[in-house]
Amino acid sequence: MPLPDMGLSALDFAAVAVFFGGWILFALVVDTGPLARHTLTTRMNEARRRWMLRMLTREVRMVDTAILANLLNGTVFFASTSILAIGGSVALLGATERIMAVASDVPFLVGGMDPAAWEAKILVFTMIFVYAFFKFGWAFRLFNYCSILVGAAPLTDQADTAEARDAALRAAEMNIVAAKQFNRGLRAYFFALAYLGWFIGPLTLMLTTFLVCAVLAHRQFASRAFDIAEAFAPDGPETPPGP
Repeated sequence: MPLPDMGLSALDFAAVAVFFGGWILFALVVDTGPLARHTLTTRMNEARRRWMLRMLTREVRMVDTAILANLLNGTVFFASTSILAIGGSVALLGATERIMAVASDVPFLVGGMDPAAWEAKILVFTMIFVYAFFKFGWAFRLFNYCSILVGAAPLTDQADTAEARDAALRAAEMNIVAAKQFNRGLRAYFFALAYLGWFIGPLTLMLTTFLVCAVLAHRQFASRAFDIAEAFAPDGPETPPGP
C-alpha cells in the first residue's frame, strides 16, 4: 500500500535504500576498505607520484603543465555538464502534468508515476547532480593548486635534494586528492544512470544499481586498464607526502 501523501510504496523506499546503500558500500570498498590498495585508482595514484618525481628532472616543464591543463579541461567539462543536468531536472519539475500525460501511455512504467512521486524522484535526481557539481568544482580547485605546487617545485639542479622530493610528493598528493574528488563526481554520474531505473519501477532500480556496481567493480579490479597499470601496483605502504 502506498505511503501517505507521497505515492511511494514500501518497495520504493526499499529500492532507494538499496541504491544509496550500494553507492556508499562501493565507495567504502574502493576508497577506504582493505581492497582499496588493489584498485586501478591506487595504481594510477602511484603513477601520479612517479610523474611528479620525474617532473623534477625536466628543465622545461611544458609536458607537465599540458597534462595538468588536460585534467583541468576534463573537470570543467563535467562541472558544466552538471549545471546543465541540474537545470534540466528543475525544468522537469515544472512539466509534471505533461509528463504524467505521456507516462500514462507508456506500458512499462509500472508504478510511482503519481505526481507527488514523480516530483520526489526528480528532486533526488537533481540532488545527485548537485553533489556531482560540488565534487567537480572542488576537483577543479585542487588541480589548480597542484599546478601551483608544480610551479613552485625546485629546479633541476636541486632535484636530488630532500626538499625537492618532498615538494614533488606534495604536488602528487594534491593531484591524488583532486583525482579522488573527480572520481567521486564521475561515480555520481554512473549512479545517476542507475537511478533512472526507478522511473520504470523499484525492482528495476535495484537491478540497475547492481549492474552499475558490477561494471564499476570490474573496471577497478579486473579490467584491461587494471592489467596495463600493473607496473604501478604498490608493493608496500603508500609513499607519504613528507613532513
